[in-house]
Amino acid sequence: MIDLHTKLAPYLNAPSWTIALSGGLDSTVLLHLLATLSRQQTLPPIRAIHIHHGLQAAADAWPDHCQRLCDGLGVELQIIRVEVSPGPSIEQGAREARYAAFAQVMGAGEILLTGQHREDQAETLLFRLLRGAGLRGLSAMPAQRPLGQGMLVRPLLGVSRNELRRYAQAQQLTWIEDPSNDDTQFSRNYLRHQVFPVLLQRWPQTAQNLARSAEHLSEAQGLLDELALEDLARAATAAPFGWLGLDLLDLEVLRQLSPARQRNALQHWLAQRTRLPDSRHWAGWDALRDAASDGRPVWRLTDGELHRSSERIWWLAGDWLSVPSGQQLWVEPGKPLVLSRNGSVSLSGTLPQGSLHIAYRQGGETLAINGRGQRDLKRLLNESQLPPFVRARLPLLYCGEQLLAVANLPGLSQGDWQLHWHAPTSEQGLR
Repeated sequence: MIDLHTKLAPYLNAPSWTIALSGGLDSTVLLHLLATLSRQQTLPPIRAIHIHHGLQAAADAWPDHCQRLCDGLGVELQIIRVEVSPGPSIEQGAREARYAAFAQVMGAGEILLTGQHREDQAETLLFRLLRGAGLRGLSAMPAQRPLGQGMLVRPLLGVSRNELRRYAQAQQLTWIEDPSNDDTQFSRNYLRHQVFPVLLQRWPQTAQNLARSAEHLSEAQGLLDELALEDLARAATAAPFGWLGLDLLDLEVLRQLSPARQRNALQHWLAQRTRLPDSRHWAGWDALRDAASDGRPVWRLTDGELHRSSERIWWLAGDWLSVPSGQQLWVEPGKPLVLSRNGSVSLSGTLPQGSLHIAYRQGGETLAINGRGQRDLKRLLNESQLPPFVRARLPLLYCGEQLLAVANLPGLSQGDWQLHWHAPTSEQGLR
């Protein structure tokens, strides 16, 4: 007997439960179990989503199959078509497109339920082990994790494929057999059809034991995450320019940790922002950490960059990865001006007269400072200790050829006005 009610008890107060329905054995059983349970217990509203990848001709018939299945069980079905980006791995591309679609439709607090089972967990562990994954990767698939505004939950990870098949046969269910699942050119299929049968002949409990190992590894990773949170709490530091709105850490605190603890803390911190680098690319962290004090090292990662300035490391992503250029006329200086990929600016105080525009540093700029005369802008910015990566995108207010003010630096203004810059955020980099 497959007991879903106990597994899903923590989520009974969710606004809704959504089943990821491929039409295969696993998701079909999950759908039938939940539809049956909903007639016996009070559950959140249930619906299903079918993702159509369009990767093979056979898949064109699957939405209709899923619709008939849902109609028979009285469950609402949403069909979403996605495009899979070309890349070295079709499997990975399809997975990313699928979960991106799920994340987009998940409302706050909603639960997405998927049908991965014990053999899937065992295959994931073995696959990642063969790729040389670290502890985080060897934890395999978590039973639950955040997804979009809601939560992804896998209630069948402790159930074997044979149990699901017996249930489906007993309930006379029909399901889709994806022909691509037999193509051993795909790594997971090769493990399933060529490797696991051999292992099971010698060790019949292979899948169960590997899944249990994944649980142990997940528990160990949880302990490392707790340690990372303690280290990151010590490395948290107030930004000297809070208006930047950027995430940063105290480099000196991190230096006091062993290299392994440094990597552990950074992995936890970066996991929310980017795909983690593999072991070969961690040399980028060593270079960033150990660079000379007057250097400007950058560690480029998949979804952003780490910069170092004033013994702090700063995370940049989204619009921060491009440097604005050119000029923008400010026709109505009494109203905020939205900048191209660089936030927005506004003016306070007595508004300057004349034709105003916003520009950026080109080199050689000077600014007249009360009591100090005409000063070189580069020297003034050095005195401010503003991080170098900010200076090229710092808005400058001009009237014709005359520089009137520098954004967010109150002392750098020629008159009774202040230029306020609402910088872009790095939220695009949060995962």
